[in-house]
Amino acid sequence: MSAQAPAPDTTTSGAHRKVRLRRGSSDRAAAALLLTGTVLAILWANSPWGWTYEAFWETDLDIGLGDWQFHATLHDVVNDMLMTFFFFVVGLEVKREFTIGELTDRSRAIVPIVAAVAGLVVPALLFVVIALPTDEVHAWGIVISTDTAFLLGALAIIGPRFPARLRTFLLTLAVVDDVGALLAIGMFYNSGLDPMPLAFAAVLMVLIALVRFLRAGRGLAYAVLGVALWGAIATAGIHPTLAGVAVALLIPVFPPRRIEVERTAELTRAFRESPNAQYAAAVNRSLRESLSINDRLQAEWGPYVAFLVLPIFALANAGVHLDAETLGAAFTSPLTWAIIAGLVVGKFVGITGATAIVVASGLGKLAPGLRMPRIAGGAALSGIGFTISLFIVGIAITDAETQDFARVGVLTASVISFLLGWAVFVIADRVWPPEPVGKKLVRPFDPERDHYRGRIDAPYQIVEYGDFECPFCSRATGSIDAVLEHFGDDVLWIWRHLPLESVHPHAKLAAQAYEAAALQGRFLDMSRALFEHQDALEPDDLCRYAKDLGLDVDRFLADLRSPAVVRRVEDDQIDAELMDLHSTPTFFVGGKRHIGPWDSRSLIRGLEASVRAAPAAETAPDVAPGAATGGAGAH
Repeated sequence: MSAQAPAPDTTTSGAHRKVRLRRGSSDRAAAALLLTGTVLAILWANSPWGWTYEAFWETDLDIGLGDWQFHATLHDVVNDMLMTFFFFVVGLEVKREFTIGELTDRSRAIVPIVAAVAGLVVPALLFVVIALPTDEVHAWGIVISTDTAFLLGALAIIGPRFPARLRTFLLTLAVVDDVGALLAIGMFYNSGLDPMPLAFAAVLMVLIALVRFLRAGRGLAYAVLGVALWGAIATAGIHPTLAGVAVALLIPVFPPRRIEVERTAELTRAFRESPNAQYAAAVNRSLRESLSINDRLQAEWGPYVAFLVLPIFALANAGVHLDAETLGAAFTSPLTWAIIAGLVVGKFVGITGATAIVVASGLGKLAPGLRMPRIAGGAALSGIGFTISLFIVGIAITDAETQDFARVGVLTASVISFLLGWAVFVIADRVWPPEPVGKKLVRPFDPERDHYRGRIDAPYQIVEYGDFECPFCSRATGSIDAVLEHFGDDVLWIWRHLPLESVHPHAKLAAQAYEAAALQGRFLDMSRALFEHQDALEPDDLCRYAKDLGLDVDRFLADLRSPAVVRRVEDDQIDAELMDLHSTPTFFVGGKRHIGPWDSRSLIRGLEASVRAAPAAETAPDVAPGAATGGAGAH
């Protein structure tokens, strides 16, 4: 909470730190296992027993039931079956991002989307130009995809300061990149289409879309229909791994349901008071219903894919022969250099160049705290095109020796991209050293976005990051009211959200209620209601406050959980993370963080000192040209 409440502050700070550490550790662990599988495959293929590598993965697997016979090799099992789960998880992420995630907001997503498209097109064109003397021009798909696991793992290993915004940018880029790679596989790397199995696959997809309406047995239905779809797509001539994507895109996704969460708490209390099988089943059912099946499947299958499927895939596909003869032939082959140039140069130039053009043209904006040197570092790391690159090697190139040349190119490009990204981050941090965390306000006041009181050209400016469930926040204690009364029209007060969810379970929903009320012009009235009733912030309570304020309750409820409102709150949370804020309230006076007590007298002294310290020309807040002065808020 605050310096006066050390225990909550310590808990909150520790929780935020543990989340970041777990995320970084998980990324590093997944990348380490993928790298281990790669190294083991290379060592195995180049050992005295190297002949056993191909022999093992080409082992036949025959399954028969009556007249039905299934034949595959272990390599087919890995690439055609296990990798279906990889594409399934990718599809789940794509569906979530386009439905309730980063890609629902054009203004926020335009830069990484355009950068991702350029990162697909430029490498492919560069590959085609260099590979023209060969017969493998059609293998351009090898250079279009970035390996998300290696990308995030490399970012965690390099560890640049303030990585939150960059990680979000790269994840958004990776999602679009995955969509492009999946489309390329389906459209350009199939064995010819058979219309009958394709029609059957379409019927199965309709049935999968209807599974959401079943009252029970949805998991079993998805599994049975998914297996049938896999077989239909394989028979139709399309690579069967795309069945995983198709199923994932048909699975519903929605934000967590707070009503179900609260109902789970009530059922849990009932179970504690009277343990029985009926209550236990009700608790489990309520827990499942509070999250979409998309979220549950990502949580359940994601670790298996990252820590099992991908390392096995690397072990089965990275076993390139690295003897002097193979390396010599590879590095004289235009195919190898086309892959290296496509991944290293194409990704770097495409992503960095497209980002610079979009930002310079005003079509999109980079997130606060995210600068072009950081984009360049992320673009360099995007040349690590391991998993899908090796996957396409196996389906685009048939000659074993040529496949070795391509694998050498992919592995070489991945190493160069990692080293290049590391160098860019090191140089960028030296030339443009990052500022101390949280010393300055990372996002200046924007009258078109921020909620505020006072006139926008007031000489005194104070920004508060607060939590509606925190008893120390200024609107609850009255200190801001005293500041506003003291300065009158000469002070501008801006409110931003920092819900401390680990200690205040209702804070984020309360912040969303504030934003939903703001869409009807009543955010100040809603904030008063929230602070006056901090012990009653359940959904029913929020609806009651909206009704009491005369809001359109149906519209309020629709806005309460809308992606735009959730994203608005999360934008402030990300800014707070970037500035390493872990307690509420946190104040910025004149753009600089206020250190010390936040009683009204201390804030007044801080505001007066900020004006005395600033040149006369800089005392007024920087606002957009043509913005009207005065008013109670931006909306």
